[in-house]
Amino acid sequence: MTVATTSTPAAAAAVERPKECRGRKRPGAWLAALPLLAFVALAFGLPALAMLNGALSVDGSYGLGNLSQSVQGAYWTALLGSVKLAATTAAIAAVLGLLLAQAVVTSRGRALREAVLTASGVLANFGGVPLAFAFVATLGNAGVLTTKLGLADHGWSLYSFWGLALTYLYFLIPLMVLTVAPALDGLRPQWREAAQNSGASAWQYWRHVGIPVLLPTLLGGFVLLFGSAFAAYATAASMVGSSVPLVTMQIADALSGNVLVGQENVALALSLDMVIVALLVMAVHLPLQRRSARWLA
Repeated sequence: MTVATTSTPAAAAAVERPKECRGRKRPGAWLAALPLLAFVALAFGLPALAMLNGALSVDGSYGLGNLSQSVQGAYWTALLGSVKLAATTAAIAAVLGLLLAQAVVTSRGRALREAVLTASGVLANFGGVPLAFAFVATLGNAGVLTTKLGLADHGWSLYSFWGLALTYLYFLIPLMVLTVAPALDGLRPQWREAAQNSGASAWQYWRHVGIPVLLPTLLGGFVLLFGSAFAAYATAASMVGSSVPLVTMQIADALSGNVLVGQENVALALSLDMVIVALLVMAVHLPLQRRSARWLA
């Protein structure tokens, strides 16, 4: 027995209207975004143009002299030092933050989870001079732990590359916890159950399911940590000064004229070098972002 269905012109129009409107944009959509676009243009566009103009200005004309000078001698050493410090601390913080976030997400204690995430939100924003003072008072040459544990006798120095790296980890690890915890929550329990029913071990589940799904998020967290460590200035300036070569220190010296006078445009060229490095690191993460969003949606 078949049931005949009839369609009226009104019903057909109601069915076709959403398809027609699906790709149509509302005329007022861009108007609502104008305040945001104006803010981005003022806050980021104008400084970027000023930086580019200053970096390319050489004796009243445009050229690549400042950019060439920014990748030579002490400037190049400082740029490599910043990249090394940022990459090292970001990699260590990404691994430790992932382990800590996994322990928090899988724990049954709701109070522990909220306490760790709240503390991570506070510690991720604790930097600058207060952080440097706290580490100097604790692990400096006359610090509490340095004196009690005799760390100086074993070659420990806070005012070195690894001392600065340890200080950066204090706020980078909590930042990674905040970044990766939502992605860990997005891993569906059905995936683990299906892997276990198929005879897969925990290592095989993480190798073939968990890590591939989390990889874009982990890379995004690494990019965020790299950018935070790469652009940090106040902590390093107040703790190690110029004993550790960093590009942010070179920019500050060039702008203030502590070493050479009239190097402001070189400082802008160094800033442009930092932007280029940040864009290259971000280019690794962006192609994988859609893959992660599709699985975690």
